[in-house]
Amino acid sequence: MDRYERILSLHRLLKSAHYPVPLSRLMDELECSRATLYRDVAFLRDALGAPVQSVAGEQASFRYDASEADSFELPGLWLTSDELAALMALNELIGRSDPGVLAGALAPFKARIERLLSDHGSGKALPVDRIRVISWGARKMDQQVFRIVAGATLERRQLTFRYRARTTNADSKRTVSPQRLTHYRDNWYLDVWDHDREALRSFAVDRIADPQSLEAKAKDVDDAELNDLLASSYGIFAGKPKAWATIRFSSHAARWVADEHWHSQQKGESLPDGRYELKVPYSNSRELLMDVLKYGPDAEIVSPLPLREEMKILLQLALTGYQNSSNNHH
Repeated sequence: MDRYERILSLHRLLKSAHYPVPLSRLMDELECSRATLYRDVAFLRDALGAPVQSVAGEQASFRYDASEADSFELPGLWLTSDELAALMALNELIGRSDPGVLAGALAPFKARIERLLSDHGSGKALPVDRIRVISWGARKMDQQVFRIVAGATLERRQLTFRYRARTTNADSKRTVSPQRLTHYRDNWYLDVWDHDREALRSFAVDRIADPQSLEAKAKDVDDAELNDLLASSYGIFAGKPKAWATIRFSSHAARWVADEHWHSQQKGESLPDGRYELKVPYSNSRELLMDVLKYGPDAEIVSPLPLREEMKILLQLALTGYQNSSNNHH
């Protein structure tokens, strides 16, 4: 442990302790000698202004003055190696996820992170190429649109915009009270109270155009109500669950599915023959069917019957497409 981390660890130990910490424990925790510990204590007290007190007794102990412990923090930003590694991952995530949308807004923050990622001021760069972030399925989004939407959400102001639904391609004008932004599968969604429909809705931000933040204060919807309608069913589609889907996976796929998070209320069970049974609530079947399809022959929808029949139709249509394609090539 280098001196930087020892000072930070020493500060955190003394700040969190409600009693004097013995010298022997501090030496063990900081992995240093008595002389080194005394030098670190002196630096923490004299150079950084920490309210360190020595306590006499059978063995030397140290503590923070109780009247100042809560309010004292180390000057500047102090991070351990583990915390720097986490920050390095965040830096890479900022640089590679949604670069066209977030790069401008986050550029000042990214520059600060890069300065912090030098090896405690030594100038030695940390190996950022050891962390790789790969996005999949991210859709193009206008940077200015995102900023206006995010600003109205954070400032709690109503918002107007045009919206072209991806499923129907219908264009509509909406006046909403933004509730929260959701990042889901590499894309952004806006949960809102729709004043025209008088209901909660969720919109893909990449389909929003001409947003305008209004002076009117946004209506706040309770988190419990938001989650009940927008997060109680499978995937991004809104609505209270209409049924529970039961899906059985082969013993081969079970090794992956058993460790996957599909929904906050999911129920999973390993079957005696090695297969895995997963149950999830759903409102709109579209996204659930797509996720089951990616497992091909290793997944089977058991119930409810309408969902099973819907999957059979999808598979038949897919097979028909391949058959037609085969005929067209001959």
